[in-house]
Amino acid sequence: VWLRRCTHYLFIVVAAVNSTLLTINAGDYIFYTDWAWTSFVVFSISQTLMLVVGATYYLTFTGVPGTATYYALIMTVYTWIAKGAWFALGYPYDFIVTPVWLPSAMLLDLAYWATKKNKHSLILFGGVLCGMSLPLFNMVNLITVADPLETAFKYPRPTLPPYMTPIEPQVGKFYNSPVALGAGAGAVLACTFAALGCKLNTWTYRWMA
Repeated sequence: VWLRRCTHYLFIVVAAVNSTLLTINAGDYIFYTDWAWTSFVVFSISQTLMLVVGATYYLTFTGVPGTATYYALIMTVYTWIAKGAWFALGYPYDFIVTPVWLPSAMLLDLAYWATKKNKHSLILFGGVLCGMSLPLFNMVNLITVADPLETAFKYPRPTLPPYMTPIEPQVGKFYNSPVALGAGAGAVLACTFAALGCKLNTWTYRWMA
């Protein structure tokens, strides 16, 4: 039992830390300024997938509706700590600090609870709801924080890696609705990652048997 629990907590920590790293990258103000819509879509999808796989794993492992939201809370706290460390180094703090994952995780819990703990419904309904909702909440998040362009001038970075050097302004790269594109792609991919989260739960039990 102790080995199974240790493996379980290891997975939770690894997934939450990786989610936090994705969030920190999404807070790169110069990257966001140069590749606004493109980076918004990519990071919205990446955060959706990291949230779904960890929250689904945790939810199906415990079998208690509400633990997906708890997992999102872990992600949020980790991000606040990490961004606080960035702030101490002179980087802007208020770019990605809003708990955007909580409402999407609540939808996962709701799907699991409403279907009487049906894993297939969690994968299908929960995955679609989470994938469609997070880009929307992410855009609300960006609206409430400091203007990225103003922040880039306020916190100039002396050097820029070659792979991040902008070729041309990319506003409107993915048409005019990054939220719709992120939600569409997220809704499809989140189902796959929700299934992966459930499968990780099964594998954990088999490994520890």
